[in-house]
Amino acid sequence: RMTRFLTATAALVLIGAAAQAEPVSFEFDKSHTIIQASWVHQGYSTQSLQFTDYDGTLDLDLEDPSASTVDITFNLVGGIWAGANQERFLGHLASDDFFGLETNPTAHFVATGFETEDGETGTMTGDLTMNGVTAPVTLDVTLNQVGETQEGNTKAGFTATGSLMRSEWDMGFAVPYVSDEIELFISTELVAAAE
Repeated sequence: RMTRFLTATAALVLIGAAAQAEPVSFEFDKSHTIIQASWVHQGYSTQSLQFTDYDGTLDLDLEDPSASTVDITFNLVGGIWAGANQERFLGHLASDDFFGLETNPTAHFVATGFETEDGETGTMTGDLTMNGVTAPVTLDVTLNQVGETQEGNTKAGFTATGSLMRSEWDMGFAVPYVSDEIELFISTELVAAAE
């Protein structure tokens, strides 16, 4: 009887561990998320814009990141913020010199791989499609903290940084006077979706 009890207990522990390892669906806390791209303007200053209209699938396995799924679509029409008094600049961004929003109103990122050694820092690679072109991007990702909301839902905070060469997406207007290299900065809080 004791052997059967111990075997059953071990099985329950293993089943529980396996259940915990399955990906959990998360949602963006958009009031605590920033997705920013910045560049050097003619050597004088660093400028930036933010992407404000986005959504997608965030199925995360915090114990086994390789089992996670990240698939995000950005609505670029009305979903880019560049600060005050930037109507002319936003109009230029919408043109075929940059995003070509008339034919490509969205951008799309799909993660293709995750690597981590300590479960807190690592890299996420993925394919980014914008301006009708798909090319790979790599982000350095840090898990800042995992906790709970007041409602008892799991909450996780991440920071991700990386860079890309905009000319790879046929957006090379004014290079090299305006930097080809774009620095990416993402800081986000994610909350497990209610069942």
